[in-house]
Amino acid sequence: MTEKTVRTRIAPSPTGDPHVGTAYIALFNYVFAKKHGGQFLLRIEDTDQTRSRSDSELAIMESLNWLGLSWDEGPDKGGPYGPYRQSERQSIYKEQAEILLEKGEAYRCFCTPEILAADREAELKSGSRRTGYNRRCRNIDAQTSAKRAADGEPFTIRLKMAVDGDSVFTDRLRGEIRRPNEELDDQVLLKSDGFPTYHLANVVDDHLMKITHVIRAEEWIPSTPKHVRLYEAFGWEKPEFIHMPLLRNPDKNKSKISKRKNPVSLKFYKETGILPEALVNFLGLMGFSFGNDVEKFTVEQMIEVFSFDNVSLGGPVFDLEKLTWLNGLYIRDLGPEELLDRVMGLYLNREYFQKIVPLVHERMRYLSDFIDSAPFFYNGDLDYSAEGNLMVPKGRTQVEMASMFEEGAEKIDALESFSASLVEEIFRTISEQKEWKIKEIFMPVRIACLGRKASPPLFECIEVIGRERIRRRLRKAAEYVRTMKMPA
Repeated sequence: MTEKTVRTRIAPSPTGDPHVGTAYIALFNYVFAKKHGGQFLLRIEDTDQTRSRSDSELAIMESLNWLGLSWDEGPDKGGPYGPYRQSERQSIYKEQAEILLEKGEAYRCFCTPEILAADREAELKSGSRRTGYNRRCRNIDAQTSAKRAADGEPFTIRLKMAVDGDSVFTDRLRGEIRRPNEELDDQVLLKSDGFPTYHLANVVDDHLMKITHVIRAEEWIPSTPKHVRLYEAFGWEKPEFIHMPLLRNPDKNKSKISKRKNPVSLKFYKETGILPEALVNFLGLMGFSFGNDVEKFTVEQMIEVFSFDNVSLGGPVFDLEKLTWLNGLYIRDLGPEELLDRVMGLYLNREYFQKIVPLVHERMRYLSDFIDSAPFFYNGDLDYSAEGNLMVPKGRTQVEMASMFEEGAEKIDALESFSASLVEEIFRTISEQKEWKIKEIFMPVRIACLGRKASPPLFECIEVIGRERIRRRLRKAAEYVRTMKMPA
């Protein structure tokens, strides 16, 4: 039998800033495909129309390209198995769901949200261990089901899961994994609005795009039995499953990496001056051993030696200090001309200066004032030692101020777009809700975000600095005020 061409994919949802976890999984998909002379695909999973954003899709593509993880097929490049956006594949999912209905592997469910909620409450009151869907519609005969649908009654389409025994699949890194079928619901495949759930779209796309190896984060292990059942229901050959260990915070519990404890946006690392080759190298170290205690290597070198036998299941720690150390090694490898190009490409360029000049123009007496008046536009983290005490106004506690900074960071994170007016509105609203004076908010925010009490217009500066660094500064300010010693 002819060996199949290896085909892998990364399938992010465009619902926010591009995540380091996406780059981490993309790297291992890319390296494995190239190691075996195969193809690496980009697929955009945008079936969640309420949260999907075109600017997020663009940012994902730009970030992966910045890292050098280019794809062979995707929304921008096309390919033989497109479209590569799930929102453009609705008719495919509907057709495949209908096939499962005809085969008797799926059924229409007419339960309204109210019925489902009442059933769940009854299950809880009865003391049953089962709290999921009770399969109320599973045994409606096909003729009755078809008539109810033809009469216009709304329905979803659910997969018939096995009722007894265990669901079993093999993971390349973990071996055989079992899960009792009694724990698994009859999964909704097609929602009442005609849009597929993640599970149906994922399996259909992987099969039709001829994906041979599904390399993804371990958080998808609980969903894999449903995917295996779908492959069986369709009569399709399963891909090989490889679930990578999750990135962890460097805390005592090694919790899953989160924006509350680590910057997770790829844009943050780009904007603070991390070199793409250093970040890719760092992500390659996450669970993978190059061998011979080698820690500095290129993607091409990783491809040469790569094997999943050298991937550890221990939770890889996303340690910013190690990334900074590694970035320093790469910077020192650059020649003076290339280093200058990189620095100028980051912030010392006309496009960025054009955003700053209007904010500092009226404050300048000498041309040299331009640099002195605006260091916070170029810095990553700020030094609060000089004026940090101003982040705790008289009458307010350190705990109160830390909480306010964190609340601001959370609300900024939730913004669909980022602008001076929207950020100002956030902090004015916080002031009103807390019944604090505006100055009790604005001066601490100025110190937290700009590092000085005198500056050009606060919120216009914040807009230029950008969402990623501002979120980071607010969270670092919260850490600082919690532990700082206030003057007597």
